[in-house]
Amino acid sequence: MSSSKRVRTRDVVAEGLYIASAATRLSLKNTILVHILAEGEDFDPDRYLPEAKAALETLAAEAEDDAARTERERRTARGRHTDSDGTHDYRSRDVRNLRRRQKQSLHVAQELRRRAADEEELRKLVLDARDAAWAEVAGNIDRTLRIEAARPDLEPDYDRMRTARMQALRLVDLPKLRAHRRSVAAQQRQRAEGRDPGPVAEPAASGVDLSELETGLDSSDPDA
Repeated sequence: MSSSKRVRTRDVVAEGLYIASAATRLSLKNTILVHILAEGEDFDPDRYLPEAKAALETLAAEAEDDAARTERERRTARGRHTDSDGTHDYRSRDVRNLRRRQKQSLHVAQELRRRAADEEELRKLVLDARDAAWAEVAGNIDRTLRIEAARPDLEPDYDRMRTARMQALRLVDLPKLRAHRRSVAAQQRQRAEGRDPGPVAEPAASGVDLSELETGLDSSDPDA
């Protein structure tokens, strides 16, 4: 295998591990918020180690399942030289990419299981999740205070600035966000097909936090 292919494989594995860690942190963060805010528990990192371990093992099993599925697809693709009928209708020319995808999935699974058995790794995940939970709570408090403090009767330019912000949102930010989401979707399709996706440019906003618009777009914007 050439040096460039080794680099690509290493990058794909690293990206898979990053996504798995991010998903685990998100799950742990939500659990921490429920236990501490809703149920009034004190934070104890040991309390969440088993959940972190289970989350990583689940993701490792999913990666192993993906490797097994890719192996079946690779065997089916051998000796088939006709034109493909769809994205997952593989042919002999896809065998090399399918073998690479299988190895990548197995590498991800192996590393996830190693981390699941490492208490230091688990503890780091839990503490990162705790920091994310605290940041979310602090951000919500800050936004609430800003909303409470924003009294239009004390801001003579409120109506004019609000109109400008809404125009920027409609004309600039939402189209950028749609384009970004389409780029992400295209990248995911290319990765599923075994191709190396190009970089996805982050959408630059004109003063509006685009991350807060994701939920709204999913439910109300047909073009998202």
